Amino acid sequence: MTKKRIRTFSTEFKKEKVQLIEEGKITVVQISKLYEVSRKAVYNWLKKYGRLPSAERMVIEKKSESMKNVELLKKIEELERVIGKQQVEILYKEEIIRLGSEIIGKDLEKKYNSQQSKD
Repeated sequence: MTKKRIRTFSTEFKKEKVQLIEEGKITVVQISKLYEVSRKAVYNWLKKYGRLPSAERMVIEKKSESMKNVELLKKIEELERVIGKQQVEILYKEEIIRLGSEIIGKDLEKKYNSQQSKD
């Protein structure tokens, strides 16, 4: 069984870290990981030594995963729309070539492809 270390941080240390958080230079999570202290303890430091009253506390965080997922789903939807439009254009062009071949009596697709291979 490992004996748990008991550490204490000076008031100045706590105030310094609170100031860094309030200035947006570091996050609660970063301090928690860096100094191996619970997030709850860091939030207690903020409450005790912070300049902002509790009701006005500003929380800065990265975009949540759900917001990222919503944005990615929108992007997928847009890309699917573009691909669908391109597919319709391809089908339209193929139909024009087929109809043109019927009217002229020659295989325009073969003729076009053989000319492309010469270039």
